[in-house]
Amino acid sequence: MRTSGNTVLITGGATGIGFALAEKFSKLGNEVVICGRREGRLGEAKAKLPGIEAIRCDISNGGDRKMLYDRISSSFPETNVLVNNAGIQRRIDFTKGTEDLLGNDDEIDINLKAQVYMSALFIPLLAKKESAAIINVSSGLGFVPMALFPVYSATKAALHSFSLSLRHQLRSTSVKVFEVVPPTVYDTELKGKPIEKADWAMSSNEVAEAALKGIESDSYEIGIGASNAWISASKGERDKIFGSINH
Repeated sequence: MRTSGNTVLITGGATGIGFALAEKFSKLGNEVVICGRREGRLGEAKAKLPGIEAIRCDISNGGDRKMLYDRISSSFPETNVLVNNAGIQRRIDFTKGTEDLLGNDDEIDINLKAQVYMSALFIPLLAKKESAAIINVSSGLGFVPMALFPVYSATKAALHSFSLSLRHQLRSTSVKVFEVVPPTVYDTELKGKPIEKADWAMSSNEVAEAALKGIESDSYEIGIGASNAWISASKGERDKIFGSINH
């Protein structure tokens, strides 16, 4: 897949991995459109990358998704790459019943339902292009879950499954389906704010760089850092990893 000369839409593109991807795609000569829920963050992103377009959109909301599609199809009809990047991560303790689950943003709506519906909305537009792609940003926790983040881990496992099925369904079209599988990223607002830098975590920039290399070489399942080993691990090895990260 070529990584220049595209028109790229990135959800959750104002911060973290989404912004790093926007920056790299822009520097490679692509037209880039980002969307996100927070006007302030979108403004900051556009100030750093004046050449991009920023659209406020809550992709967990069906009306906003339709608005985004209408805006893109009319103003950026050459869009041929959709990056499903937006996501949140919450600690949920099910021993408390619904206490942690309710009252905040819904991980299922943002991390999975939105990606499914965004794909369904945009596939007809993408399929008209000679070269096109859907890039789903999942997580190593979709392969080996962390019990502290049970719903997040489950949505990323589902996104992996969805990516496999979507790739098979679209095999006779021009639309390639990539799955980017990052490890822990320290400079992202996935948990609401960045975490401290650690040896076992990577930067958004490092993840974006690895993702672009994988896309360019048509590596459809792009494991990055520790996640690369998790993807190829056996059932026994994954059980050991599970025990280690959930100790």
